Amino acid sequence: MVQIRVIRRRITAVGTIERITKTMQMIATVKFTTAVQRAKAAQPYSQKVQQLVGEVVAAAGDLQHPLVDGPAESPKRELLLVISSDRGFCGAFNANVLRKAMAHVRQLKQRSLSLDLETSGRKAVGFFRFQRVPISQRHTVGDKPRYEQIDQLAHRYIRQFSEGKYDAIRVAYMRFITNARQVAELVQLLPLKPDEPESAEAPSAAALYDFSPSTDEILDDLLPLTVKTALYQAFLDAAVSEQIMRMVAMKAATENAGDVRKTLRRTYNRARQAKITTELMEVISGAAALE
Repeated sequence: MVQIRVIRRRITAVGTIERITKTMQMIATVKFTTAVQRAKAAQPYSQKVQQLVGEVVAAAGDLQHPLVDGPAESPKRELLLVISSDRGFCGAFNANVLRKAMAHVRQLKQRSLSLDLETSGRKAVGFFRFQRVPISQRHTVGDKPRYEQIDQLAHRYIRQFSEGKYDAIRVAYMRFITNARQVAELVQLLPLKPDEPESAEAPSAAALYDFSPSTDEILDDLLPLTVKTALYQAFLDAAVSEQIMRMVAMKAATENAGDVRKTLRRTYNRARQAKITTELMEVISGAAALE
């Protein structure tokens, strides 16, 4: 009787877990749909800005700009921004990003370079606190990044880099490629490395474009815009990857809970049948003893 009660309680508990994970899966699906629409809407603009920068660079020839050349004297210091999530239950999302970031932190220590670490998301804060890596600044962006907020952050990075405070500024985040593939990446935000157009397209670009004002003045506007759009796209990709990985994780948890519930139901039925059989045998044995 005790075993049957224990199994019944386990069935109830597993059923509750199954309903919770199912609800979390549905919420993640809705958030993923919204996030992927925002990411795809911003992607063409980011790509076009990078393409335009490449064409201007090709026309300018030898490019000299503080955001491309970096500081004249190396301060032997880098800034690393790690984009994680505020909540868990999203599979290997945080583990992969934090592993990539921690590998870079160890590499900088081996090279005797200083590091200013900034984080976005509570999971990164807890991880680096456990690793005893000091965090210089924490950001609260959430799962719906706003361009105005990212613009202020990127503007500060551009100013600090232009002042020669850092050799490089990098971002560790989860890049969204497809619904089935997300990759943890460590990208260099500054100094910029503009993608030059292919050799077959470079002559046509120079022939078709007549830049006014000068290329230097255009790049003074385009290069900061490239940094801002790249950082904004990184936050959008991270938000999409978080939701789709949470959706997949909760779907697997729901299916596993359903399998456990079916197994417990079979065990419960067997225990109940064994109890009924034992009681029948006791009744039959008692009636036979009275004859």
